[in-house]
Amino acid sequence: MTGDHQTLALVLFSVFIAVTLGITTWVSRNRHGSAEEFYAGGRLFSPLENGFAIAGDYMSAASFLGISGLIALYGYDGMLYSVGFLVAWLVVLLLVAELVRNCGRFTLADVVAARMAERPVRIAAGTSSVAVSVLYLVAQMVGAGSLVALLLGGTSEAARSWTVIGVGALMVIYVSLGGMRATTWIQIVKAVLLMAGTVALTVLVLLRFHGDVNSLLSTAAERSGHGRDFLAPGLRYGGDWTSRLDFISLGIALVLGTAGLPHILSRFYTVPTARAARRSVVWSIGLIGSFYLMTIVLGFGAAALIGPAEVRASNASGNTAIPLLALDLGGGAGSTGGTVLFAVVAAVAFATILAVVAGITLASSASVAHDLYSSLRRRHGKRQYSEVTVARLAAAGIGAAAIGLGLLARDLNVAFLVGLAFAVAASANLPVLLYSLFWRKFTTRGAVWSVYGGLVPAVLLVLLSPVVSGSPESLFPGVDFHLFPLQNPGVVSIPLGFLAGWIGTATSAEPPDEARHAETEVRALTGAGAA
Repeated sequence: MTGDHQTLALVLFSVFIAVTLGITTWVSRNRHGSAEEFYAGGRLFSPLENGFAIAGDYMSAASFLGISGLIALYGYDGMLYSVGFLVAWLVVLLLVAELVRNCGRFTLADVVAARMAERPVRIAAGTSSVAVSVLYLVAQMVGAGSLVALLLGGTSEAARSWTVIGVGALMVIYVSLGGMRATTWIQIVKAVLLMAGTVALTVLVLLRFHGDVNSLLSTAAERSGHGRDFLAPGLRYGGDWTSRLDFISLGIALVLGTAGLPHILSRFYTVPTARAARRSVVWSIGLIGSFYLMTIVLGFGAAALIGPAEVRASNASGNTAIPLLALDLGGGAGSTGGTVLFAVVAAVAFATILAVVAGITLASSASVAHDLYSSLRRRHGKRQYSEVTVARLAAAGIGAAAIGLGLLARDLNVAFLVGLAFAVAASANLPVLLYSLFWRKFTTRGAVWSVYGGLVPAVLLVLLSPVVSGSPESLFPGVDFHLFPLQNPGVVSIPLGFLAGWIGTATSAEPPDEARHAETEVRALTGAGAA
């Protein structure tokens, strides 16, 4: 890329970083430092504000960079991510949003611990929340590295590494200083920027084809090298039984995973009532739905105007399709319009990454402090540090882990990496959440077994899959210890999580506490006694 691209994009990066750091500084001066303020922003956000923040939290680098890249490379099969990410919100709206808001205070473990023995449940749920969050963070780090590599001409591995480190440092600052209130406003600003940028690019793509969607799709099919097969199922997931099963596994993980994501569940605690939580989800569905429809246009637009070969040459996983499309729509390399549009899109993508990593880091640090640390502190009977202090320290540790893994996984598609995080969330968090809310006979052993029965198989199957070893695209391409043929473990690990919860409950000597279940049910449905 030219020096103009670099200079303008870096200026816009700097403006966004300065604005968000200003928000964080302002918030840090106007808060009283309580756990409710740090974890939930004082529960003062309106449904509209929280709806924009949820959308900003959910529309990640996987959505903006990864999905469009997969559509540009694989056509119809890449659209599975758009459909799966959107349909998942129906599960959240119908089964989770209001009930979680009424039953919990800050984390997923609060919901389960409401009717179980607290310590083992909090340790299990806290562990799974941190695992999911770190996986999700890695995807955002990879997106940041890909973006800056494109900006700098794709030649400097050191630049990519320093970008990942810089993003990690910024997310620790946002969370440590500003907590949920700063994170929420950063996500709202980012959601507005992302929607504006996506609408502008979509309009420009459609204008290029005079509003003729058939012409857009036909041109994309011609340039793909696959003809009409580019617009039909099977290009990525239709080769053999393994790839077809991978398709099913990914679909299940995407649809069920959202309801188990810690950083999404924590957003329901930032509004004053369950009704406000439900209205937040309605607002977010409208924003997210329109956004994912536009990513389909952008993905096929990149295939038609740039071509899959050029996209793949820039980044093997397709993560740079949108910036390349913006460059072309603005007038091409060397043009003023191309320079400006490329820089704006790069800055919006960078803003997307920063806002999402802040939300995920806050949720995972809350799990460490509120669930893991508080449980261990109670066991040893002494209070050493406040929860908020531990949460800030945890943010630094989680940031360091995400940076290390992000440097390792920098050549994988970001949407694909998020698919793995969704699979772990659907395997470990969703079964225990649904059982706790809806099964009267559920016990503490069932809750603990459900979490570990989904988490351990999901993580093990990922480690033993072609994602980690055995293929040129693996994390470790030089070795082969993969035993599990699928890239996404959801089709196996999600049923195991539900099965483990049932077996644990069936074999438990502890009788189910039906009185506490009845109390939880009343609280979940009416909000009586909710924080």
